[in-house]
Parts: sequence; C-alpha cells; structure tokens
Amino acid sequence: MTATTIAMRRLRVTPARVVTSEWIKFWSLRSTITTLGVALALLVGIGLMASSIMSGGQPGPGGQAGPQSPVDISLTGLNFAQLALGTLGVLFMASEYATGMIRSSLTAVPKRLPVLWGKIAVFAGVAFVVGLAGAAIAFSGGQAIIGDAGASWSDPGVARAVVGSAVVLAGSGVLGVALGGLLRSTPAAITTLFGVMFLLSGVASLLLPASWADVTQYLPADAAAAFTAVSPGEGMLAPWGGLAVFVSYIAVTVIAAAWRLKRTDV
Repeated sequence: MTATTIAMRRLRVTPARVVTSEWIKFWSLRSTITTLGVALALLVGIGLMASSIMSGGQPGPGGQAGPQSPVDISLTGLNFAQLALGTLGVLFMASEYATGMIRSSLTAVPKRLPVLWGKIAVFAGVAFVVGLAGAAIAFSGGQAIIGDAGASWSDPGVARAVVGSAVVLAGSGVLGVALGGLLRSTPAAITTLFGVMFLLSGVASLLLPASWADVTQYLPADAAAAFTAVSPGEGMLAPWGGLAVFVSYIAVTVIAAAWRLKRTDV
C-alpha cells in the first residue's frame, strides 16, 4: 500500500467529518452568537417580565388579559425565540447560496445530502440545548416570581411543556434550515417561515367558515402549541398528536429540500 493511498483513506469524507465541518461553519457566522443570545434573552426576559406583570391576575400591557396558566405565563417568550432561531436556521443554509460557498461544500462532499444532514444535526443540537436552558430558566424564574400560585416541575404536564418548548424551538430552526435549502433565498425563506409559523393560523381563523374550525388545529403553529400546553384546551390536538403533526411538516420540508439539493444544480 503506497503512502498516497494511505493519505487518501485518511482524508475520505465521513459523516463525523461533515458534521465537524458544519460545526465550524456554524460558529464562524457573524450572526450565530448574536442571534442565539437574542433568542435566549427573548425567551427568558419576556417570560420573567410576563410573570412579574401577570402574577396575581393583573392584566397585561394595554389591558389585555394574558394566559392564565403559570407555566404559559413564564414561557410567553417562546414565540419570539422561535422567530430568532428560525431566522438563524434560514441564514445557516441560505447564506451558502448567497455567497456561492455551497459550491465549495458540494465539491468537498460530492454526494451532497450529507451536507444537509450535517447542517440539520448541528443546528438541531445547538438550538435544543439553548432552548432547553432558556425554557428551564424562564420557567424556574417565572414560578419563583409568581410564588405560591406557581407550578412545580413535578406537576402533571409541566416537564413536557418545558422540554417541549426546547423541541419546538429546535424544530422551528430545522424548518428554517430546510426552507433555506428548498428556496435558496434568504428573504423568501424567512418570509415563508414567518407566514407559516406566525400568520397562517390567524389568517385561517379569520377567513375560514366556522365549519372549518377544526382544520386550524392541524396547522404548524397550532400543532406545536398543543405539545407545549400543560392542558390543551378545546379545539386543540392532544400533546403527542400535536408533536406528530408538527414533525410531519418539518419532515416534508426537509425531504423537499433534500430532493432539490440532490437533483438541481447550484
């Protein structure tokens, strides 16, 4: 066996090396630290602020009544953190198309799909850890502020709601990665993500007739909300059913992104 052959074997593409490469690229983005910090600050800061304002049955800003569950109150910042992590997911994938770096990535990994799997693995892992830390801090701090009326980790459904918030945050980020790969445009992917996760449910509720009310519970945002609710209300899916529907949307988008990455030129 020649020295050249040995050297080539040592340099072959492996899943671990692709993930390592994506890990380095992820932390080299200027927006990574900033956006992760913003997501954490939104999740914790808004949760603690809402707990302080709304504890004791006080109305929220503008006189609007807020969520009544102490767990929901402390996790009020979840939707805002989803915005931040979803945007970062889009940037992680779509920025390679904007800069042309995707050609270098696919030259190094000719089979293409490992690049997408590596990005998803890196982003999902980081987003879940950051989301879990933020949700745990927001919940624990919020319950301390609320005091005797607060909930504890041992109450039914509480642990699922807190851990589920981290799952939803990671899922929203992965959805952003997949949309970035599918649309290959940062503005288009961010607009689609915001529309699907934050506007679609409201628009559907306004435009669909009353006989279609049950349809909205299968929309992505409503399905995710069912999984993070301690006690899903009327018109909501069961928690694990909500998770299954939410993951299905992500899976379909990832499959579409993988198909385009494999079949079309970059």
